[in-house]
Amino acid sequence: MDSFVFLRVQLPLTVLLSCVFTLTLCSEMNCVTCGSVVKLINVKHNVRLHSHDVRYGSGSGQQSVTGVTTVEDSNSYWSVRGTSDHSCHRGTPVRCGQNIRLTHVNTGRNLHSHYFTSPLSSNQEVSAFGENGEGDHLDEWTVLCVGSIWQRDESVRFQHTATEALLSVTGEQFGRPIHGQREVHGMMVSSSHSYWRTMEGIFIKPSEAGSRDFHSPLHSEF
Repeated sequence: MDSFVFLRVQLPLTVLLSCVFTLTLCSEMNCVTCGSVVKLINVKHNVRLHSHDVRYGSGSGQQSVTGVTTVEDSNSYWSVRGTSDHSCHRGTPVRCGQNIRLTHVNTGRNLHSHYFTSPLSSNQEVSAFGENGEGDHLDEWTVLCVGSIWQRDESVRFQHTATEALLSVTGEQFGRPIHGQREVHGMMVSSSHSYWRTMEGIFIKPSEAGSRDFHSPLHSEF
């Protein structure tokens, strides 16, 4: 009985200490938190993850996802969110190994993948799917990074949770109507093509943690 009582006391204390440690790691706004709206750049090819209301002419026919060199384009903003099964409160630091959704801000569709073939490289197609931030389990990505917390200046990988493909760019360029934009696809082998880093965005402070849904207004810091 005494050991049972001890465990009941120790568990909340352990959780509390873990939360304090996490907030300490993020005290200087150096980590990515849920609710943040970010642009992601492919480190090797220097293109930002992008989408728009243009559908693939082959494969799934879903909304296309590409890489662009333009810095100012608002179609390159993505909201960092929890999954449908595990919510992630606004301001909560994203842990390495955590499953997340990346929701395209302007269209409300989630970064998505499946076993359709990508149009240019014949790798795994990556698309944007769903409505108003809700799609299915194929919208989930695992953040692969070093340490315990996703750091803003860190190069990380995004592994599609269902298929294990890594979000990648290898340089293939589209023609019209999205001339010059790079194909974004999934690859099963990790390489320098699969690393991404946060760039411009609105980052939520860890101290602002609280519940938030996709449609609630942002209150945040650059």
